Amino acid sequence: MGLAVLMSMACAGTPLVDTAKALMARVARDPHDAEALLDLSIISHLWFKHDIGLASQARALEIKRHYRLPARNESLRLLALMHPGDLAANAPLEFLVQDSDVTLELLFLDPDAPFPATLPRHDLIIVAIAESAGSAPLLQKIAQALPAVPLLNRPERVARLSRESVSAMLRGLPGVDIPPAAPVTRAELERGAPFAYPVIVRPLDSHAGQGLEKIDDAAGLQHYLAQHGEARFTVSPFIDYRNSDGLYRKYRVAIVDGRAYAGHMAISEQWMIHYLNAHMSESEAKRAEEAAFMAHFDTDFGERHGAALAAIAQAAGLDYFVIDCAESPSGELLVFEIDSAAVIHGMDSADTFPYKQAQVRKIFAAFRALLQSRMEILRAATQKL
Repeated sequence: MGLAVLMSMACAGTPLVDTAKALMARVARDPHDAEALLDLSIISHLWFKHDIGLASQARALEIKRHYRLPARNESLRLLALMHPGDLAANAPLEFLVQDSDVTLELLFLDPDAPFPATLPRHDLIIVAIAESAGSAPLLQKIAQALPAVPLLNRPERVARLSRESVSAMLRGLPGVDIPPAAPVTRAELERGAPFAYPVIVRPLDSHAGQGLEKIDDAAGLQHYLAQHGEARFTVSPFIDYRNSDGLYRKYRVAIVDGRAYAGHMAISEQWMIHYLNAHMSESEAKRAEEAAFMAHFDTDFGERHGAALAAIAQAAGLDYFVIDCAESPSGELLVFEIDSAAVIHGMDSADTFPYKQAQVRKIFAAFRALLQSRMEILRAATQKL
């Protein structure tokens, strides 16, 4: 079934218990049913049972490493190079091609084995692997194995998406405000923060706010370290990006083939915003503002920050990625992170969010156009040969 189907079921309120039971029954009948094991892995992660999810995935990958999500009327095969891991380990491409004419071929590479001598049949290849300290060796292996092969999201460019690298890469670009990000060891942090307080601290490679806290003083830092046993952290100065009404606004912008599209907008009383904790579904006023953000993106936010978004797209050099950002007090584009594996989806209720489907479909169409464009480039290059 894959991630998009199972996560959509969960977000729609469909209990996954019966689905999990049916999958377990399949595995009981056939212990080599790798597809059932992989779907069980996804469900386990959705239930936050990550150890079980990783174990189920490992069993599936012992059986085979290539999986297919077929299109109903296939026109193109997209091969995604994947890293074993949880749901944050790879870009959720299933959402981008769901219900399209694109068959998605998922190849989970073995970080401890040589790069495969042959690849599944495909028209295009995309590197779906998310940047992390753990994925760096595999990204390097792909770059070395396929140096001249046209790839979407080249691995050496994905590898530059750590918070530290992004901060260095984007600082000084026109219209961009991004705080420095310092990687520190636990021992270094025990001696004090590398910036003036307040700072934000998170464990290295953490996402979705896990372990992320705002620290106001040295005592708060020591308390934080007592609660978190990790060995490495990332520290940045805290920037207060509240608007005049006292609310924080965080924007997700998708960049497809260099062009910016509105992903979503979240409004919250809290500085650490996630779409769910902003309770957008409970506020008609917030949803009205998000609807306006999407409807007028090209002539408002997108135009106001057009130079900044174009400069970021050029600096990143990626075919597809996502920017999480805000507006700084001085009106610049305040960038929190850029990520090739952040999710863009159409799972929100059409009754509550009637304005979203048209916007996400615009992004899906842009991604499909990106694939078509790269196909035409490949055909032209082949004809010249």
